[in-house]
Amino acid sequence: MAPLNITKVAVGCASLDILAERIAARAENEVAVVTTRYRPTRHAELIGGSLYWIIKHRLVARQEILGFAEMEDSRRWQILVAARLVPVLERPRRAHQGWRYLEGQDAPADIDAGHGALGELPAALRGELSALALI
Repeated sequence: MAPLNITKVAVGCASLDILAERIAARAENEVAVVTTRYRPTRHAELIGGSLYWIIKHRLVARQEILGFAEMEDSRRWQILVAARLVPVLERPRRAHQGWRYLEGQDAPADIDAGHGALGELPAALRGELSALALI
């Protein structure tokens, strides 16, 4: 059974590099935290899945979901994710508020998973080639 994932818009990030910098600044002990208002109903199914980031209406990268923790104010939740940001083969995705579920079979493949030279292309060029449906 494929893991369950979620998607989230990287608000204020114009590129994958900016997202990577933001995550690195928040990471501690190989764990980064993403804050959300509500805990996903299917949170137990998400552990071991991934949080896929949307930038400019495209899925561009993912982070493994490690767990969930309620914040002290009891009004928000933390999604604990691996600090490692994994670029994926970009795929169109509409922007949305909060997060949305993404079934494992619908998730894009990692670029470093057997795609050779694609991983060495600059992110902007990969994005343009993907938008033209060339990769």
